[in-house]
Amino acid sequence: MTVPREFPTSIDEAARLQERLRAELVLRPPPGFAPRLVAGLDVSMERDASECVAGIVVLALPSLDVVDQATAVAPVPMPYVPGFLSFRELPAVLAAYDRLATRPDLLIFDGQGFAHPRRFGIACHGGLLLDTPSIGCAKSILVGRHADLAPDRLARAPLVHRKETVGAAVRLRANVQPVFVSPGHLMDVDTAVALVVAVSAGYREPETTRKAHRLVNAVRMERRGEA
Repeated sequence: MTVPREFPTSIDEAARLQERLRAELVLRPPPGFAPRLVAGLDVSMERDASECVAGIVVLALPSLDVVDQATAVAPVPMPYVPGFLSFRELPAVLAAYDRLATRPDLLIFDGQGFAHPRRFGIACHGGLLLDTPSIGCAKSILVGRHADLAPDRLARAPLVHRKETVGAAVRLRANVQPVFVSPGHLMDVDTAVALVVAVSAGYREPETTRKAHRLVNAVRMERRGEA
């Protein structure tokens, strides 16, 4: 399936597009899914900037070695509005993705997937556009609640919104705040949690997010120095 790269700049149009595209999501992984190349995707920008830096780092499983990376600088098409992050960041992410020499089997976004008011966060939108299994791994909750977690590493609890399980709170390091994992496209909750754990290395966030975040911040600081 080919999904047009549509990025309306009005909130009303963006909400309608989310509602329409949500029906195209597949909330289960492909049969026998066993990714070998996993990409972390992140975006960085100065406060009130007109441009942003998107970065993608591709890691090999199980070594977590970096096998490819790419960045792109692109305009910021709309201000930040909770629930509409994909319309602000995905144009730059897609530009960086197009520069990769290696196509990943899995995308892990620094943001929400199905744990979203309209069940269509940036991981859903990006996974659908790229027709690739995807996961949202966020540092904060957009919707839903979860029970208290034990302090241990790998403690988890369902993230529930309107009586529906939309993801999971997962502690990747003992005694630190959890991350919030939810399916994007071609993914389910349990598989998403297992894969985020597989790319974690004892920090609060998975290595996909950490390495992508480091990449985009380095590019942003370099650009600041050139300004």
